[in-house]
Amino acid sequence: MDMAAAPRKELSMDLTGSILGMGNPLLDISANVGEDMLEKYGLEANNAVLAEEKHAPLYDELKDSFSPDYEAGGATQNSIRAAQWMLSHEGATSYFGAIGQDDFGKQMQSRATDGGVKVQYFMKSDVPTGRCAVLVTQDGHARSLVADLSAANTYPVDHLKEESQWAIAQKARIFYIAGFFLTVSPASTIEIGKHAFAEGKTFCMNLSAPFLLEVPPFFEAFKNAMPYVDVYFGNEAEAATLAKTMGWDTSASTKDIAIRLTKTVKYSTRPRIVVFTQGSDPTIIAIGDAERLWSVEEYGVIPCPKEELLDTNGAGDAFVGGFIAGLAKGVTTDECVAMGNYCANTIIKRSGASFPGKSSFSFKGQKLIV
Repeated sequence: MDMAAAPRKELSMDLTGSILGMGNPLLDISANVGEDMLEKYGLEANNAVLAEEKHAPLYDELKDSFSPDYEAGGATQNSIRAAQWMLSHEGATSYFGAIGQDDFGKQMQSRATDGGVKVQYFMKSDVPTGRCAVLVTQDGHARSLVADLSAANTYPVDHLKEESQWAIAQKARIFYIAGFFLTVSPASTIEIGKHAFAEGKTFCMNLSAPFLLEVPPFFEAFKNAMPYVDVYFGNEAEAATLAKTMGWDTSASTKDIAIRLTKTVKYSTRPRIVVFTQGSDPTIIAIGDAERLWSVEEYGVIPCPKEELLDTNGAGDAFVGGFIAGLAKGVTTDECVAMGNYCANTIIKRSGASFPGKSSFSFKGQKLIV
């Protein structure tokens, strides 16, 4: 199915302001550590959790003992920065979230705007900027995230409704919100969902982490947002958790879960697109609705030699960024996947969620289908 045919409205070639992301901006504190650090703080590889009291010393330990890298982070912000890098069009993307009025906030704003993203942060004067410990293990093949939301946890729906902010939302055609934001401002998520539905725009969401689908208040917010979602992203672990919490067949394959998700309640008459990545294994894309399955295909990833792999942190976010950049351009599914693969392959060869000066992506008509 041609992705350009999915939206009801004709896509403009003007990319300015075409993508809006809303999420939890966090300053990533990333370091290569041993497995003993995961054990010490009760963490698992390739997982994400919200910080608890037992994690409080972790951030200082990374700073004092591991010479970490600092980067503007948070899942949604990572994806928006990736999309901006791929589009190479000043102001093509915007981002809303809450930060503190501190040095970390200034540092993050500088990093985010360097690439051309129009950041519209809500400033919280009495709460520090959020941070995320990124523990990289297994020679860069795995990462464990511990998010201390702090100011990011304060984003109010009233900020979204301000005239200047809402004008940005009205201009955007693609919206992206990671599931993590449902822990902060489900009301803002629903407002964007309603707007996208009413205007025939594309609303994208990420499952983001298994715990978001297991904790009752977060799962309830997820279900409330579900009817508005046109495009879902996730990985195989999140898909398995979704099947369990939705009461589906827990022995089903990732492909079958993707198909089942296309059939869940949806207000728009357009088919839903479900994109499940599986690390180095093929990415599954199912497109369909309650009436029929339009297509389900598997796309290979770009191989990365072990000696070139530095850090998988942000790889999934980068894939999403490349994919939604393709949505904004109105290209085919094949090219959306190729853009996502290129973006992810680029980021895993670098330390932290960072990008080189300019994208050199070129689509030559290849169809990366297994």
